[in-house]
Amino acid sequence: MIRSDSRAALVAEDMGFVGGISPAMKTLESVVGEIAPTNIPVLFVGESGTGKAIFARRVHQLSRQSDQALVNIACAAMDPAQLSTELRLNGSGNGNDHSGGLPGTVVFDEIGELDAACQRSLLYALPDGHGSPRRGFLEARIISTTNRNLDEEMRAGRFRAELYYRVNGVSLRLPPLRDRREDIPILVEFFLSKHAAQFGRPRPSLSPRTLRLLLEHSWPGNIRELENVVKKIVALGDEQLGIAELISTPVRPPAEVPEAPAYSLKAAARAASREAERGMILKALGHTRWNRKRAAQELKISYKSLLYKLKQIGVQDSDAD
Repeated sequence: MIRSDSRAALVAEDMGFVGGISPAMKTLESVVGEIAPTNIPVLFVGESGTGKAIFARRVHQLSRQSDQALVNIACAAMDPAQLSTELRLNGSGNGNDHSGGLPGTVVFDEIGELDAACQRSLLYALPDGHGSPRRGFLEARIISTTNRNLDEEMRAGRFRAELYYRVNGVSLRLPPLRDRREDIPILVEFFLSKHAAQFGRPRPSLSPRTLRLLLEHSWPGNIRELENVVKKIVALGDEQLGIAELISTPVRPPAEVPEAPAYSLKAAARAASREAERGMILKALGHTRWNRKRAAQELKISYKSLLYKLKQIGVQDSDAD
């Protein structure tokens, strides 16, 4: 769920809510809150429409660079000259930044779409952690998004391994909406209120039949598709017209509701232990500014054990510091 402090709440309101009550989203929100104040590069991975761009902006707004410009790079449309201009690597102005200042954060939207020449140019501009800054050196916080499997892209020779390890300081995966159906009612309520205010219309109340249909739909377009459907309902003022396309689409059979598990003291203890361990790991990473080797020393565990535990709590990390 969205962090409770007022700054995070304002960020969520400004950028569009994509969170929820599912365990995956709770973990994601927690990790974003921990890494935002650092300058570690972040890679958001997920299908189209899962909210990668919104989370990228959220990291910026909760970071120490929030008073500086945020520059979005549409990687599919870039050539090397455009990329240098957008990043101000050649001393020219920046089309995304009208303030005249250097960017505080650069978001590479769908970085897997960069062609080979742009990858080479970007690799030269990014810091390697060694030596002093040089001309054309990009000092901004780096955030990237992708809907591709960059491991497969590297093996196929379409994405440079050196670039992958520069942008993948920490990798966070956004789950598809079909894997977090418990969040759908919350998202629907948010979008109903948002678009009713936007259009100056009364906020509609959806029938149980429509809500059931929204829960059962497979949502290949994820949150973006869900918002478009809710927006159509509000704009048309007719629930049936708004969901007409969904009715004509085969729906996923509703999942059987599992029986409530019996209460177990051992299970409760294990859950409490896992939650405490997760908190300690995130705290240690915050103390060490996400230096994983130092965090492992602070936690008195091996580096490999820390990487394994990061995967357990939903933080997919590269093996390189």
